[in-house]
Amino acid sequence: MKVCNANRLRETIEAFAEIGKTKNNGVTRLSLSKEDIEARKYFIKCCEELGMSIKIDDMANIYATLPGKKDLPPILMGSHLDSVEKGGRFDGVLGVVTPLEVVRTLKDLNIELEFPITLVNFTNEEGARFDPAMMSSGVLTGKFDKEKMLKSTDKNGITFGEALENSGFKGDEQNRLKEGTAFIELHIEQGPVLESEQKEIGVVEGVVGMVCYEITVKGESNHAGTFPMKHRKDALFLAADLITHLKQELGKLDEELVYTMGRVNVHPNIHTVVPNLVKFTLESRHKDPNVIKQVETIIHSLPTESNGCTVSFEKLWGRDTVPFDETIVNTIESVSKSLGYSTRRMYSGAGHDAQFIASIVPTAMIFVPSVGGRSHCEEELTYYEDCYKGANVLLQTLLSLHDHYLSKYSSASKNQ
Repeated sequence: MKVCNANRLRETIEAFAEIGKTKNNGVTRLSLSKEDIEARKYFIKCCEELGMSIKIDDMANIYATLPGKKDLPPILMGSHLDSVEKGGRFDGVLGVVTPLEVVRTLKDLNIELEFPITLVNFTNEEGARFDPAMMSSGVLTGKFDKEKMLKSTDKNGITFGEALENSGFKGDEQNRLKEGTAFIELHIEQGPVLESEQKEIGVVEGVVGMVCYEITVKGESNHAGTFPMKHRKDALFLAADLITHLKQELGKLDEELVYTMGRVNVHPNIHTVVPNLVKFTLESRHKDPNVIKQVETIIHSLPTESNGCTVSFEKLWGRDTVPFDETIVNTIESVSKSLGYSTRRMYSGAGHDAQFIASIVPTAMIFVPSVGGRSHCEEELTYYEDCYKGANVLLQTLLSLHDHYLSKYSSASKNQ
């Protein structure tokens, strides 16, 4: 069975890891920063050396295409090169480097496919410099309004539109991804499940749905030393009670439900003043929409007034569960087993460009293990052996899907 070049894959991962490398062996490569631009140029150089043609769209998404023998919609593979600040060497970039290795392997073996093969680097997937995450795949699939995205600013007040103009990577809207036979995104798991269960490949069935609320508690400020406890309207005390209540109630729903109170703002945030205002977020994720509805029911059942304080809540945003294409999912599982790799079917708790692309192209994802489940940090690690196994699964999935879809196209042509 055809396999990739493990040493070459490692060398390529390490070459990209040098671009934006941090002192603790992580990576800072914010979208359209000089580091991101350097990584983009290196990616293009690698692709052009393989005889691939390069197109860039108006959101700076890069498409590198290896021509096929026939004029058919391409089979797509890819992910993103940008990172969070002080992130890891594998998040995103592994989903660009492994397709690159797949094409190199095809060249090594003198395999010419009927379908064109397109590698994609999506812009601003992380949302670490410009909100929101998955910005550019969201624009090209109609999830986000381009004009609003262009106005998104970083911490220095630079807009995405300005960064785009200055990057040298503003392309033509006509180059946007419009069709494809299939899209496959390989990614690190960013969680501990594969490692803890000693599974080598995650067969990703979809991306879970989620909701995010902001809960506001309003009280009354007074002097911390002179105002008796029984007369206080302490917003923070009530907020703490609500957080405990929510944790207890959500914990009763389903063991796969995850929930986070990740942001808390207390006002006036002075140690000598009773807090008069607390805002905290509650984000929750699960693949079953009925469980998400139960989460919202619990939030909506919070008291509107207690201990002299008022309570209100606002839904900031949410998303539905995105199921992936069954044919591609089954193919990933099948080729993994044929390679002798252990597998686990699973849903992604994190968002990925694949969830947006799934609305226009049949899509699925491949996960490889994250050591300790860690990601978005300098300590992020996926063993090179696991990267290699993921690349082999990607290669075999590509070849299997190529034959499957070629048969379908041939049958359709005969019936016309």
